[in-house]
Amino acid sequence: MQVWEDGTALPAELGRTVVTIGVFDGVHRGHQRIVHRALARAAELRLPAVAVTFDPLPEYVLRPDTKPPMLTTLERRLELLGELGLDGVYVINFTDDYAARSPEEFVSSVLVNELRTVDVVVGANFRFGRRAAGDAVMLRDLGRNDGFMVDAIELAGPDPGGSQVYSSSWIRARIADGDVESAAEALGRPHRLQGLVVHGDHRGRELGYPTANLELPPALAVPADGVYAGWLDAMPAAVSVGTNPTFQGTGRRVEAYAIDEVGLDLYGRVMALDLARRLRPMVAFDGIDALVAQMAVDVEQSRRFLGAKS
Repeated sequence: MQVWEDGTALPAELGRTVVTIGVFDGVHRGHQRIVHRALARAAELRLPAVAVTFDPLPEYVLRPDTKPPMLTTLERRLELLGELGLDGVYVINFTDDYAARSPEEFVSSVLVNELRTVDVVVGANFRFGRRAAGDAVMLRDLGRNDGFMVDAIELAGPDPGGSQVYSSSWIRARIADGDVESAAEALGRPHRLQGLVVHGDHRGRELGYPTANLELPPALAVPADGVYAGWLDAMPAAVSVGTNPTFQGTGRRVEAYAIDEVGLDLYGRVMALDLARRLRPMVAFDGIDALVAQMAVDVEQSRRFLGAKS
């Protein structure tokens, strides 16, 4: 899959395109439904399928005081879009100036002049242009004048025909509550935290459970404090999210113990942590013995849930 930034010349051989537009944070099941429709149309027309997305998230520019945590970094978003089978992604640098563009300007510059669009697939709730003045109906009207068709489809949801649809904001709320199972169902895969393994207090090693301490991008959506079962680069793991209250910790950390792995040296490596289930909330124990006993329980529960061999 090719990636282009706005303002750069697109290859002449790209030709006319089928386009889907969205932020695509999380590339969840609703997004996947839209992309799959675009891919189907592209196959019918024998044209490349291209997604238009935005970086940073538009909310970070439009509402900087209330910007939401990201479900995926741009790098991960592009990786997931590529896995769906798109031919390319056109990344727009979303700034105040860009936000001030009218819907007509967006269509003319991006869809008509840059991507030479034949067909556009968007969600039924799609909004675009200055003050979100444009919607799917306006896009369809503009398309009639500029020679492209528009397919606006309803987003998928956990209850077919129900009022709830999959959305990035809904998934963020589930993660904030620690409900990573519901988040995984909506995403179509476990929520992933990815970061560099850095040195911590080395307390886990002293207690018999050496952990990888992940340094995460500051804006990434981290679940509620607690203990989770998950996979650390595909290795079954017991995961701690929180401040280590037994030791009067203050800073939040994400630490993962790779179950039954011995002699791992992960420092300096970028690792992916996929969260499968919350086992319990974070609590302060009366002493180290009580903590270690509970850690053994956490590891055994993680092992059973993940199907790890003992």
